[in-house]
Amino acid sequence: MKIRFALALTALLPLMVACKAQDGTADTTAPAAPAATEAAPAAATPAPAAEGASPEAAAAPAATDAAPAAPVPAQARLVGPEPVAGTDFVAIEGGQPFQPATGKVEVTEIFGYVCPACARFQPLISSWKAGLPSDVNFVYVPAAFGGTWDNYARAFYAAETLGVQEKTHDALYSAIHIEQTLKGERGTDSVQDIANFYGKYGVDPKTFADTMGSFGVAAKVNRGKQFAQRSKITGTPSLIINGKYLVKGKGYEDMLRIADHLIARERAANAK
Repeated sequence: MKIRFALALTALLPLMVACKAQDGTADTTAPAAPAATEAAPAAATPAPAAEGASPEAAAAPAATDAAPAAPVPAQARLVGPEPVAGTDFVAIEGGQPFQPATGKVEVTEIFGYVCPACARFQPLISSWKAGLPSDVNFVYVPAAFGGTWDNYARAFYAAETLGVQEKTHDALYSAIHIEQTLKGERGTDSVQDIANFYGKYGVDPKTFADTMGSFGVAAKVNRGKQFAQRSKITGTPSLIINGKYLVKGKGYEDMLRIADHLIARERAANAK
């Protein structure tokens, strides 16, 4: 399923550079795409085209026997020059990790299921995070920019509460952007529509809908909003390293390259 999902996403036409709030308050200035021919995610994934392009899904290709790329060991991940403040990353004044853990470096992706750019980034980030060292904690934080964004942020935390988030993460992207069985930003998905999707993964739809509306889920969504505001994100997907650095970069692969360097910096500081 993951291989088919990754390949299907690369078949999409270039989409938005980054996604932002429906009211336009996010100043989306994501990096321009590097000059490269589009290839499979394991090789190179160019950043999407300018904002405003409409998502257009192609049919998912037939299943393949090819294995996903093996994660790159941490010691072999550092490539290119040291990142430069203001160019490659923004230092977050007074920044703190979203879920602090002693001795751990936190990497947070602020994302939105309805965001086409996040859907394109997902195969890359999934492979990349699989190779992170054991002292690095990867955390997803769903952006809640209002409207449909908020419903899907609540869905993320409801799925987490009910123990199905990991097995539905890629599938939900696929349902919105590949299969288009859910509308995302093309329309309005009701709570029941979303709950019915999760019903395919062993969760009672009514239980899921009730969990989406629970006080606990609302509190988590609000905490995520506060973290995103504190981190001064300018669109999604956004990577935050240890709560201190907002990654910039010239494309998705460059974002991950910069993140590797900043992670190494924080691991070295923890070792002192």
